[in-house]
Amino acid sequence: MNTDIMTETIIGQIIPKANNYLAVPDGQGERRIIKNNAVRSYERSFCLQCVKYKNKRIGTQFRLFAEVWQRSARFDLDNSLKTLLDCLQYVNAITDDNLCVEIVARKRIDPVKPRVKFAIVEICEEQSLFDLHEEYSQKVATL
Repeated sequence: MNTDIMTETIIGQIIPKANNYLAVPDGQGERRIIKNNAVRSYERSFCLQCVKYKNKRIGTQFRLFAEVWQRSARFDLDNSLKTLLDCLQYVNAITDDNLCVEIVARKRIDPVKPRVKFAIVEICEEQSLFDLHEEYSQKVATL
C-alpha cells in the first residue's frame, strides 16, 4: 500500500461472516439472525485495536484497500471483507458500508500472525475538465 495513505493493522484472525451467524427463535414463531461468540469476540478485539480510524465517521463514498493475512488458505477473502466493513461501521470509522464503491484486496497466509491491514480513501467529487472550461469561459465573458 502507498505509504502516504493512513493504514491500520488489526492483529488476529478475521472471522468470516459465513457460518458464524446463528438463526434463533425470536419468541414470535420467527427466526432472527445473531452473531456467534467468535464474531462478537473479534469485534471487541477490533474495537480495542482500531485507533486511527475509530470515530472518523466517513460519510462519503470511499475505496477500501486491504491485505488480509489468514491462518490458512481455507478462509475466503470475500467473507473476511464483509466482516471488515461491518467492524469499520461498528467502530464508527464509516457511517455506512454501502458507501464503499471500490475494494482492492489481497489474501495472504500467515499461520503465526493472522491480521488485516487496511486503508480507507475518501472519494472527492472532481470537476470535469468540461465543467472547468465552461466556468472559465463564463468568467472571461463577464470581464
